[in-house]
Amino acid sequence: MAFPQTAADAQGTRRRLARRLAVLLGLSLASPAFGETSGAAPMPAAPSTATVEALDLSLSPECRVPGSKLYTLARLKAVKAALKEKRPIHVLSIGSSSAGLGASASYPVKLENALEQALPDVQVEVEARGLPGEVASGAGERLRSMVAEMEPDLVVWQVGTNDALARVDIEAFGEALDESVQWVKSHGIDIVLIDPVFTESLADDAYYTQMVRTVQDVARREAVPLVHRYAAMRFLSTQRTTEAHMLGRHFRLNDLGLRCMAEHATRAITLSLLQPDAAKDAAKDAGKIDPNKTDAVKADHATSETTKPDPAQTGTPGSGPSPAPKQP
Repeated sequence: MAFPQTAADAQGTRRRLARRLAVLLGLSLASPAFGETSGAAPMPAAPSTATVEALDLSLSPECRVPGSKLYTLARLKAVKAALKEKRPIHVLSIGSSSAGLGASASYPVKLENALEQALPDVQVEVEARGLPGEVASGAGERLRSMVAEMEPDLVVWQVGTNDALARVDIEAFGEALDESVQWVKSHGIDIVLIDPVFTESLADDAYYTQMVRTVQDVARREAVPLVHRYAAMRFLSTQRTTEAHMLGRHFRLNDLGLRCMAEHATRAITLSLLQPDAAKDAAKDAGKIDPNKTDAVKADHATSETTKPDPAQTGTPGSGPSPAPKQP
């Protein structure tokens, strides 16, 4: 016959069980017998290498991306000179979103406002001269006359998207872009490149991604700032369920996409202005910077106003006039 358990017996049983559990837990933590071989104590788990890079908090919440996915920086000597002289900064914007169609019509204003907010007490004038569907070779030919007319301090060029959609030969594209960038730089004007837009439909297209890399290669080779629009849009597309928040029909950016691009370009420009000028003297000693370049540009422009250069003599047909010297 079983006797009912008293309260004292129950309490004693609980104490014995607690002591046994404590012993077992102590053995499992201190002894290698529980699933571990003898020898050195196990090393703590290494931190994950896939650390999350901090977002650039200077951007609007819906436009925030890590800096590594946003820009490659380089010096902007002409813009920095304009700031020192306390005169307005003239910006020439070319490329697909500068064509003035639909939402694109607001892009120059967005870029101008973003730059003026980032550069207090500085007047910025942005003029857009893009043409719908224009490829790099065509824009490069027009660029010479536009520069001579506007005399900008900075050219912001969205390039590669139209060329990719037209399936332009990549090698020819790279050569045309490289030549145009060199021409702009040779006339003492800064240039910032913006690579193609990202779209999920072409994410695995080898030709399209090679076009993006070609723009990056030219920017690196010519040491000019680059806005990584493709990488930034790709990152932002992973934060939402659809890419339509930035990209409208026919690979055109919608209003939010244009605002983000203006912010991204502004961030690349303002950070590039902080790049040191330490290499300036070394470059002069190596003969990379011609101190008489300004006089050469003035003479070139004076000649272009009186006589049109003979393509057979210059070897650069359709090169157009050079820009006039900037007024103090």
